[in-house]
Amino acid sequence: MTEYEILRLLWWAVLGVLLIGIAVMDGFDMGSAILLPFVGRTDMERRIVINTIGPVWEGNQVWLILGGGAIFAAWPAIYAVAFSGFYLAMLLLLLSLILRPVGFKYRSKLDGMRWRMLWDAALFLGGLVPALVFGVAFGNVLQGVPFRLDDTMRMTYTGSLFGLFNPFALLCGLVSVSMLTMHGATWLACKTEGAVRTRSQRAAFLAALILAVLFLAGGVWAARLNGYVLQTFAGVDAASNPLNKHVGRAIGALMANYSVVPVTIAAPVLGFAGALLTALLVSLRRLRVLAWVTSALAIAGVIATAGVSLFPFLLPSSLDPNSSLMVWDASSSAMTLLVMTVATVIFLPIVLAYTAWVYRVLRGPVTAADIEADPHTSY
Repeated sequence: MTEYEILRLLWWAVLGVLLIGIAVMDGFDMGSAILLPFVGRTDMERRIVINTIGPVWEGNQVWLILGGGAIFAAWPAIYAVAFSGFYLAMLLLLLSLILRPVGFKYRSKLDGMRWRMLWDAALFLGGLVPALVFGVAFGNVLQGVPFRLDDTMRMTYTGSLFGLFNPFALLCGLVSVSMLTMHGATWLACKTEGAVRTRSQRAAFLAALILAVLFLAGGVWAARLNGYVLQTFAGVDAASNPLNKHVGRAIGALMANYSVVPVTIAAPVLGFAGALLTALLVSLRRLRVLAWVTSALAIAGVIATAGVSLFPFLLPSSLDPNSSLMVWDASSSAMTLLVMTVATVIFLPIVLAYTAWVYRVLRGPVTAADIEADPHTSY
């Protein structure tokens, strides 16, 4: 393998790790926000839920920024096409994310119930809409995105916002929502007590079962979709030019990698088994931290399944398959990837160590007594 080939594969894997990091770290606070109206029956119970994620949600959202930055630097063609083609969907995502900080900051400024219910709804939407949009985006990528590149590499996108919400993409959106709801519920089961913990465990059990069923249904459906097959290309270490290849389409192509490299079947098995194991653990009402870990593993399996199914494609084109972007022709230069690798090796362990220290300091459940003891600084 050449150095360029290794770097491209490495940054394909790093992109997957970052997507998993976003879903695991930012996912549990989105899932907690989705559950806010259901596990919190009183104002104090809702304040408990909010204060389990209030100190960490901003740090968790850094994973989202890091993922966007990594795509921009390592896969500029992906960034250009995705952020241009999905512009309205990205705007919808941004508007929903804006609801989160104002919801956290403004909710407790006044005591009126109507005021607080307004911001509870904002937090709920700030968790639900991103979870749905992320899943819908994955569903569209698996099917192919309607864009083409001309001979000057200018992109033309022919899709629409409503076209993104097609049946298969909506199924993927529901997979995402149930996945993050499960993860948020296992977090709340670890960080709360009493009635809120009991309701969270029930929610985690139900969401995990729904995830297993929807994930299995999505796999059956994906096996019947028209996937993309690489026929000829310039080579794994050639300069990035998405137009130097020929791509065909074939039913079942999304399943091809699992027969070529059998070990990759571990990804969907981990997603499905992780969801079932999470349901089992929360039903026992013990080993709550382990349930959060198995929930995170289920998320890793689901996202890895999408990556393995698409490989070597990153963003296939349904309008002109030859314009599809893949690992071998959509990356930055070898020097750029090498510099990014060095920076990652240096700084990522620092970020992970600091994150681990923060969660260690904030360990333990949030209780009503904690909030009553410090009502002005608590959310």
